[in-house]
Amino acid sequence: MPDHVHIILTPEVDLSRKVVVPLAEITHAIKGCSAHAINRQLGRRGSIWQEESFDHVLRSSEQLDRKVLYVLNNPVRRGLVAEWREYEWVWQEEYVNTYAPLRSLG
Repeated sequence: MPDHVHIILTPEVDLSRKVVVPLAEITHAIKGCSAHAINRQLGRRGSIWQEESFDHVLRSSEQLDRKVLYVLNNPVRRGLVAEWREYEWVWQEEYVNTYAPLRSLG
């Protein structure tokens, strides 16, 4: 999206620390790396991202299915494309919800 990003992820387990990598650590790394790349490409310095982020813990396969569809259809709702597959910035790994019967994302 032109003004925000959606990411659906499963945090990794840091085996050396024997903990799930905290979401704040993940978002800090993503924001830091992407801000450096954006600033380098634009030849500038400064903040790119807001400090806060909004997260949701998904506790069921149905919630996951709904969130994936919400994220994919966000550019359609904003009027940027007619169909989510047309949006050049959608990056989606093959999505298979292993906890639910197979069905199309439509």
